[in-house]
Amino acid sequence: MAENQKKSILAVGLMSGTSCDGVDAALIESDGEAAVRPIAPAFRPYDGAEQDLLRQALDDARGLEDRDARPGCLPEAEAMITKAHAEAVAQLLAGKGAEGFRPDLVGFHGQTVWHNPAAGVTMQIGDGQALADATGLPVVHDFRAADVDAGGQGAPLVPIYHQALVGASSIPVTPPVAVVNIGGVANITWIGADGGLMAFDSGPGNALINDWVRARADVSMDKGGQIAAKGQVDFLALLGLMGNPYFKREAPKSLDRNAFDIEPVAQLSTEDGAATLTAFTVETICLGLEHMEVRFGGAATMAIICGGGQRNDWMMAQLSEALDMPVMGADALGWRGDALEAEAFAYLAIRSRKGLPLTFPGTTGVAAPMPGGVMAMPADKI
Repeated sequence: MAENQKKSILAVGLMSGTSCDGVDAALIESDGEAAVRPIAPAFRPYDGAEQDLLRQALDDARGLEDRDARPGCLPEAEAMITKAHAEAVAQLLAGKGAEGFRPDLVGFHGQTVWHNPAAGVTMQIGDGQALADATGLPVVHDFRAADVDAGGQGAPLVPIYHQALVGASSIPVTPPVAVVNIGGVANITWIGADGGLMAFDSGPGNALINDWVRARADVSMDKGGQIAAKGQVDFLALLGLMGNPYFKREAPKSLDRNAFDIEPVAQLSTEDGAATLTAFTVETICLGLEHMEVRFGGAATMAIICGGGQRNDWMMAQLSEALDMPVMGADALGWRGDALEAEAFAYLAIRSRKGLPLTFPGTTGVAAPMPGGVMAMPADKI
């Protein structure tokens, strides 16, 4: 292997997920392959006005066919996203955990506002060049477009980092293992005993629950699952939710945040609606894992849960009860579960800089392993 391929790089990763709660930032050191060392995380929350702007941006982007279009509030939202991410980088690097480190580059995912790979469109807002100028660092952005242009789903992108984390874990993890990321959308990474990698979006994560409790209880999330725990699952409504044809499609496959709506639970109480939507997330994760077990001829040795879902005690309890395998939060393995996606985009930025593939036939359905990402250099360094 060439020397530059072996070299470790310091990178900041940034992620603003479909839950629209804020910007996760993380500093890692990695060679883009097996060597991974997380260093420091940070979180820059969105305030109420910023969250309202992002929700409007999601509405204004719905159905777009041109990923470069910026109708409605999208220009304002893009400027806000870029500014918030620059602030997240500054916050991270000013913290004690990152003291003495100077990153080589930034991985900037941006904010997904519309994702429809069947139409060849995936749209993330955020100005990579403006972020490079604001931070003074090279910025890798636009991670998904190359995969979609080549016929892939453009998502999920994190599986290759999940695989690196499993391999580098200080606590023995014996594949096959499933890593379940429960963000706004939930996705599953299956790491086979032979090192094979498969991944797909299993269904909703926290987005529907967040939307429901925001509308009914004026809170941003069902913290710990406390609202759902007081309710009863409406199985007729759950059946209606599970009838979506997406769940019969073969993997790899991916979802937009707004692929499902809360209409089937519209007549339920706040508590029963939260319980039913939580059950929807749990049941679709179980369905996805069953699909993997059938496809690979055996169950995983464990399910590792990361993302905001691992903080929902009620959801974790329901998963543990429903799955015939150990269910473990990512933090129990020494991973930074809340910062994991940000770390992943630092890792992907390093891979992009080295020309290594980011997506694979088993993760996005692309025909061959695909590199991706676009590099923006600070104006004073061009």
